[in-house]
Amino acid sequence: MNVSKRLIDYLPITILCALLGACAQETSESIRFGVASAPRNFDPRFATDAASARINRLIYQRLVDFNERAEPVPALADWQVLSPVRYRFTLKPGRHLFHDGTPLTASDVKATYDFILEPDNASPHRTALALIERIEVADDSTIDFYLQRQDRLFPAYLAIGIAPQAKIKTGARLNEAPVGSGAVRFVSQPVAGHVILQRIDDNQQIEIIHVPDPTVRVLKLVRGEIDLLQNDLPAELISWLEARPEVDVAQSNGTNYSYIGFNLDDPVTGQSQVRQAVAHAIDRDAIIQYVLGNKARVAGAIFPAEHWAGNAKLGGAAYDPDRSIRLLEELGYSRKEPLPLTYKTSSDPLRIRLATVIQEQLGKVGFDVSIKSYDWGTFYGDIKAGRFQMYSLAWVGIHTPDIFRYVFHSGSIPPDGANRGRFRDPATDVLVESAEVETNPLAQAALYRQLQQHLAEQVPYVSLWYEDHVYAARAGIAGYRLAPDGNYDGLKTVYRTDNSRVAKVH
Repeated sequence: MNVSKRLIDYLPITILCALLGACAQETSESIRFGVASAPRNFDPRFATDAASARINRLIYQRLVDFNERAEPVPALADWQVLSPVRYRFTLKPGRHLFHDGTPLTASDVKATYDFILEPDNASPHRTALALIERIEVADDSTIDFYLQRQDRLFPAYLAIGIAPQAKIKTGARLNEAPVGSGAVRFVSQPVAGHVILQRIDDNQQIEIIHVPDPTVRVLKLVRGEIDLLQNDLPAELISWLEARPEVDVAQSNGTNYSYIGFNLDDPVTGQSQVRQAVAHAIDRDAIIQYVLGNKARVAGAIFPAEHWAGNAKLGGAAYDPDRSIRLLEELGYSRKEPLPLTYKTSSDPLRIRLATVIQEQLGKVGFDVSIKSYDWGTFYGDIKAGRFQMYSLAWVGIHTPDIFRYVFHSGSIPPDGANRGRFRDPATDVLVESAEVETNPLAQAALYRQLQQHLAEQVPYVSLWYEDHVYAARAGIAGYRLAPDGNYDGLKTVYRTDNSRVAKVH
């Protein structure tokens, strides 16, 4: 398949160059970071989208973080296992202050998690924390979590940002005026999609600027309207930036999992043969080469092989269009009488581009795919509500295997979780529940590998790829480090090497 001939054209490079002409400039003290998706919620008790999670991670501190193998490690607090159902967390020594000057104590931790656990508050994180029976504060630095059942992975669930108890009690709108204790504080949001932050240690101002179109984002970078950007760029724009002397480009392997999801309550996509036919019709290697510029690696499951629970034997469905044709013929469909499918995606140009290539590949085996693209809010709302046959999305920043209960357990159909495809499979439920209560680390990892093998056979998702992370920065910007999960922690360390100021175009 010659995917390269089917690429959707972006703004020609010659026009890009022409647009880099004369422009009036003034200087700005800020470091400006261009993003494809705007944050939607600055309250960690409610935020679920990737952009919000990445920025909230800078504003708020959490009890627990993760190492390179996605194993939980202490962040704000160390922990002890006092019994299989009792965990004691002790805040580390040091000065932990919220950005309003009040101290962060164990009471703030309790208030944050108590709020999430209260059903009337409708926090989307409640399901993942439902095993908590109660929380008790021993002193200002010590807090005990009592569980309804043992779960060896429990500390990994406590990676939600801690909010001030006083703000929680008064019902302050943290979504609009967040108050955390992290490395940066929230200053303002002048307009939607434009967020101003300030680092605590050096008062460096950082602006998050939403620029949804990748070509415009690149243009703003080269013209000096933004200093750096990360991800969500088509391959040819990355190559173009790599050739420019005033821009530094770097990339690294990522762990964010791209997939196609199905509605299993739908009479068409609820059929295993249909889902298998879709899986075997997609030439992932060609898409990675021609559309993603070899800046991704094929995925076989949510977790990559290097994850402690990853299954290195899984590589995803093999590209086998003949098998797809046979599966559809068994259902009475062919290229002359194709099976109609509706494929929903966001209006992001790269996502539309990928959907168009997949549409072509599915059309060659006997599907008639109609692409429906929407702005992010509408698209995401439809997916959460189950208004789809087939869609593509990515799980971002996933570290812990509780994702399997959240996404695939029959008890996690919305609003009780993110089983948006309405996947109901008793064998999956048993494997999820068995893995959760297993106390031997090696046996637990083996159960999760078995679970991922079973899910690959059931095909509630088609595994696509783990996209690499790419960032581009203007010369004179240094110190930004890419993270495997694509977080924005590099903004805590980025700096100017020449003390130059950012050019702002009128």
